Amino acid sequence: MWARLLAIITKELKQLARDRMTFGMIVMIPLLQLMLFGYAINTDVRHVPAGIVDLSQSSYSRALLQALTASQVVDFKHHYSSAAAAEKAITNGEVKAVLYLPADFGERLVNHPAFDSKRERSAVTRPVAQWLVDGSDTMVAATIRALRTMPLDELANRSVTAVVPTFEVVEYFNPEQRSVVNIVPGLLAVILTMTMIMFTSAAIVREREQGNMEFLIATPVKPLELMLGKIIPYVLVGLIQVTIILSVGHWVFAVPVRGGLDSLLLASLLFICASLTLGLVISTIAQTQLQAMQMTVFVLMPSILLSGFMFPYEAMPVAAQWIAEAFPATHFIRMVRGVVLRQAEVLSLGKDALWLLGFTCVGVLIASKRFHKRLG
Repeated sequence: MWARLLAIITKELKQLARDRMTFGMIVMIPLLQLMLFGYAINTDVRHVPAGIVDLSQSSYSRALLQALTASQVVDFKHHYSSAAAAEKAITNGEVKAVLYLPADFGERLVNHPAFDSKRERSAVTRPVAQWLVDGSDTMVAATIRALRTMPLDELANRSVTAVVPTFEVVEYFNPEQRSVVNIVPGLLAVILTMTMIMFTSAAIVREREQGNMEFLIATPVKPLELMLGKIIPYVLVGLIQVTIILSVGHWVFAVPVRGGLDSLLLASLLFICASLTLGLVISTIAQTQLQAMQMTVFVLMPSILLSGFMFPYEAMPVAAQWIAEAFPATHFIRMVRGVVLRQAEVLSLGKDALWLLGFTCVGVLIASKRFHKRLG
């Protein structure tokens, strides 16, 4: 018995050693998880892209901006002339938050109890400034709300104890601060990523294992036609999943769908095609269906973890953000949250839309080229 068992164990180890793809996954998957959770994943939100509407143009407003910039919580990348322009920038996803400083900001600040110790500290104090925040991202919104506790000593040039400025925070698109509003659109991207890539990652490999490759070679079907034929049927499947997820999210969890159906359809089509194409490229690389599944898992983990679904994109190191930009899910999560929650138009999210379109075209060409080489 022990001799036979040892023979089987030896055989399996030798077979595993010959399978370079599986052996590589044994090493790479733990390393990938370690690097993602140890280096790239960070729940402390920093460098939130923000804007400023400074109607005061005073030394106090400049001091406040310097203090906020030094905190590294927000990065003021844009200046706007009015609150309407700031609201439009938030809707289009240009910034996550905007600090609005009224024309009498300096007067409000000087009259604040922190500057005048003799002034009565009433329960209701007039706000000195206002934060306009994209409430659809609950973690970013919570970070901005925490800035209300920023001390005034840097602005008052003296020690201030237990006194904070009154910054009013206005949260757009999710005033109730419900996390499900943020989760459901992101979950749409995650589910589509998993199912679409899995559907096509074994498409070519399955044809070979089932003995159908010879028939495909004998037919006049061109490689590009075969790749498109593998993708198109699953586009309908993806649209059905989109309908199910958003319908259940709306009727069961009261998640609003503010954007137009045309924008939602276009964004979903772009992402579904990009994900199916990614699975198709995997299928042309893998030798077996097992390898195809292993490569799918290897792609899914960073795609989901770095996309901004679970952890804030702004909190990631720059290198991790570059990697995240390579995955279709990162771009679709921006688009679907913008369309569904902020009523943004696809044209205003053009960079992400063009990236998904380009990814699909390049992916189909790569898959066609690799399949053509295999025929040769």
